[in-house]
Amino acid sequence: MIFITAKFRVRPEYAERWPEIAGEFTRATRGEPGCLWFDWSRSLDDATEYVLVEAFRDTEAGAAHVQSEHFRAAQATLPPHLAETPRIVNFTIPQDDWSLLGEMAVPEQA
Repeated sequence: MIFITAKFRVRPEYAERWPEIAGEFTRATRGEPGCLWFDWSRSLDDATEYVLVEAFRDTEAGAAHVQSEHFRAAQATLPPHLAETPRIVNFTIPQDDWSLLGEMAVPEQA
């Protein structure tokens, strides 16, 4: 799978509305057949920073995402709300879902 994490620093005046501003893009991306997940979180340390964790089935699904109409629309509509260019980490990894964090395993309950 293609595993991506990106940090979006939003202009302060848009920070509270960012989920709404990115909402259409988020919904459309989650609807792509090759999208495994597309999840936003907000930083606990910086209220203007949102972190996007996304994954796509394979290289073809990742390519379809960046070539989609909704991705092109987001390229035009999202940057005016940003304080800087988003930062990204992008890897291809040999799995298709989250792994368990064994160091914090929760015992089964009876």
